[in-house]
Amino acid sequence: MWLLNWLFGDYKEEKNKEGRKRVFVSFASEDEKYRTFLVNQARSHKSPFDFIDMSVKVPYNDEEWKERCRTKIKRSHGLIVLLSKKTYHSSGVRFEIKCAKEEEKPIIGMYIKKGEKIGTLPELKGKKKVNWNWNNLESFINSL
Repeated sequence: MWLLNWLFGDYKEEKNKEGRKRVFVSFASEDEKYRTFLVNQARSHKSPFDFIDMSVKVPYNDEEWKERCRTKIKRSHGLIVLLSKKTYHSSGVRFEIKCAKEEEKPIIGMYIKKGEKIGTLPELKGKKKVNWNWNNLESFINSL
């Protein structure tokens, strides 16, 4: 029962047993390889940060997907948005940012490719957008 409450309930614990932060990674489906790289980067023994990936990895019907996203975002400490040329046209990313704002979660945008010109998401107005590097990741995760 505790597992169901943890997965779908209003789980309020600040850290899990290992003390890691729960981070929802938002990305355009075309950029999934970058999300995978980010998660693997955090698992590296050289990584100065560690987090639990809360992304929704399995496609569901639209309403079920939205419900699962909101539940996972509620349980997360913050949201990292991977920014690329594909992000602007991703309705899923835009929905996830909207949920994170409604749940008052810290949000940061991280550019996948340094110097790539991308459209600005109105949903990220006023939110910090940085290049993807060790220091920026560590700083955001430690601020959660």
